Amino acid sequence: MQMHIVLAMTVDLNRQRPPDKPSDSARTPDHVTSAGGWSARVWLLLVVLAGALFLDGLDVSMVGVALPSMGGDLGMDQTQLQWIVSGYVLGYGGLLLLGGRASDLLGRRTVFLAALAVFGVASVVSAATEIDSLIIALRFVKGVAAAFTVPAGLSIITTTFAEGPARNKALSIYTVCGASGFSLGLVFGGLLTELSWRATLIFPGPVAIALLVVGARVIPTSPRKPFNWAHFDVVGALTSTAALLTLVYAVVQAPEVGWSAPSTIVLFLVAVVLSATFIAVEIRHRHPLLRLGILRSLTLVHANLAAAAMFGGYVAFQFVVTLYLQDSLGWSPIQMSLGFLPAGLLVVASAFFMDRILDRISTRILIAAGFVAFLVGYLWFLRVEPGASYVVFLLPTIVFLGLGFAITFPSVNSQATAGVSDDEQGLASGLVNTSIQIGGALMMAVITAILGSAEPGRPGELIGGMVPAITVIAALTVVALLGTLVVLLFERRSAARDRARVVSG
Repeated sequence: MQMHIVLAMTVDLNRQRPPDKPSDSARTPDHVTSAGGWSARVWLLLVVLAGALFLDGLDVSMVGVALPSMGGDLGMDQTQLQWIVSGYVLGYGGLLLLGGRASDLLGRRTVFLAALAVFGVASVVSAATEIDSLIIALRFVKGVAAAFTVPAGLSIITTTFAEGPARNKALSIYTVCGASGFSLGLVFGGLLTELSWRATLIFPGPVAIALLVVGARVIPTSPRKPFNWAHFDVVGALTSTAALLTLVYAVVQAPEVGWSAPSTIVLFLVAVVLSATFIAVEIRHRHPLLRLGILRSLTLVHANLAAAAMFGGYVAFQFVVTLYLQDSLGWSPIQMSLGFLPAGLLVVASAFFMDRILDRISTRILIAAGFVAFLVGYLWFLRVEPGASYVVFLLPTIVFLGLGFAITFPSVNSQATAGVSDDEQGLASGLVNTSIQIGGALMMAVITAILGSAEPGRPGELIGGMVPAITVIAALTVVALLGTLVVLLFERRSAARDRARVVSG
């Protein structure tokens, strides 16, 4: 079946320029209506957009491989190291909705290029500092930059490529590049960490600048809506981000100070109050960051919950396995990168056929199949024993996780933007990516808490808390799979009732 993204465009985007005529370098390409015969300019546009998403995914997992080396050089423990990852995903997830709004109001081209520039500069600066807290702060800044590039990039695609085969092909390439960045980040991270963990921080910088230079030539302009600063729900953005930061901090610190300690209880209460404030602001604001009415769509809500479970489980699993392989088994970064290579190759290979699969199979079925693959991979890893060979304990898991990511990632992105009007594409794309990053941040906090409350293992043995941590990840995947099956059953029964009404009528 066709991907349900109802954003059909029938006019040439060149006719939608704002009154100030853009330069030739910013000229909008013709509206792409077919899946073949794309011009070099169209391909360059897709390379820039997909390349930025690739970098966003790469940055999360690539740095993850370098955490043990980074911790050794800077004297950071597990709790501090998790903030290297969580700082990025919280900045990313916390401001994605604001990024979507900004792209709709300020212009997709302007927002995308400005955020890409910030991302590149922050990458270079973070690699040069010796201060661990500054590195974490810059990781947060990079996450914020990604929060603006992602919804802007996806909106550019959905308004440049016509609904149907052309958009299906473009979105398939785009989303698979994002998944490939996350999967291949482990490989890149291992290779670069052999040189220095700082190389993993600086690598995205020059690439982002190169994409910026090309993007300035090929990204189309878009009309800007009249607005004032009241259109930006800054209070909503601040309260939602603060709520997430407070919740993650509370979960991470709880094992050390105690779950029933007054400070822990206060932090949880603050997170609840901030969340309630965010909802109240969204209800009353004339231009809410999150129009709550959009959540009436079961399809959209399911896609967002599935995205959170998918990414949360995988990023937490990667964190645990990285510590186990390097700290306990003594694997080098290059050994670890080669060990994870099959997953990345599977995700990259899926780019050649995933668009055709999305044309023919319901996204709900694909999401369910992806969670089955994830679950098999996690359960297989629970069989790990000290001294087990790579082929026995890790390779099957890596293959199943690669399959799960290749199937689930493009499916949740496709389903999340289905049936959304053109002027809310930034909101819808920002919402699903927010869910992805929130899932990652919360599961990282939970898994760090589990590992931190266990006795550390000896070299060559399972690290403390590893089995309970993987079990929790597998349990989350089971819940997500069951939820997807319930949604699928509900929709089929609803469709059957509709057919019965038509026949009886």
